[in-house]
Amino acid sequence: MNPVLSIIIPCYNSEATLEATLESVVAQNFQKWEAIIVNDGSTDTTEAIALSWVKKDDRFKYFTKSNEGLGKTRNFGIEKAQGTYILPLDSDNLLMADFAKEAITVFEANNNIGVVYGHAAYFGEKQGLWEVEPYDFKKILAANYIDACAIYKKQLWVEVGGYDENMPYQGHEDWDFWIALGVLNVQFHHLNKITFRYYVSKKSMIRSFTEAMQQANNDYIFKKYSEQCQQYYLDLFLLYKKTETHHAAQLKSEKFVIDLFCKTFFGFSIFGLYKTKKQ
Repeated sequence: MNPVLSIIIPCYNSEATLEATLESVVAQNFQKWEAIIVNDGSTDTTEAIALSWVKKDDRFKYFTKSNEGLGKTRNFGIEKAQGTYILPLDSDNLLMADFAKEAITVFEANNNIGVVYGHAAYFGEKQGLWEVEPYDFKKILAANYIDACAIYKKQLWVEVGGYDENMPYQGHEDWDFWIALGVLNVQFHHLNKITFRYYVSKKSMIRSFTEAMQQANNDYIFKKYSEQCQQYYLDLFLLYKKTETHHAAQLKSEKFVIDLFCKTFFGFSIFGLYKTKKQ
């Protein structure tokens, strides 16, 4: 049976969570899948856990490689995927049983849909609902709010060249990927329901990010998509203005506002009004 859906599961020292993650894969109502487990240089018992599942179910495929990080590991797995659709799944998250089935139904009903995603439920050190908004290109340019755990057509991954492996710090490849799809005018479909459970831990990779690391990735994204950012510069500024107030006393005019935003994120001034040093 050729798989319709390829679930890509990068692993790095995932012995504490991998078992439950793979159990959530098997529990899917939709069964025409393959699960590609990629061991990214783990030093714990991740391999033994993965191989035990390969023996139980031949839909599980296992690969191991040296440690290269999340973006390269996802690309490695997707290159080997045979499914029409891709579902990236972190090795500590859990799929809801009906996610794949509902997503495939959406794709089959409307060929224009490229991505299907939904809300998440936190578990672990945080509880509650992660309510994700419908896709908005301007908002995704400003900051990411959609997790990698979504289902999309593999052909789209081919068209954008996969996850960007050249970011200063790995951890925001999904943000770049969603922007790249927006540039192609890909249509996103939002399922107004919980589609997966998101594990929160003090050891989560994103919690290791410093402000400097975050800023380096922000700069990389803004420069890469400078054309789109310039097109929507005023809208983007208004999004940032909601959280950035320390320059409020200097915002004397709309032109100064525009110059401040452009100088901060793109390194140039349109009207030549932004001359003061940032505090």
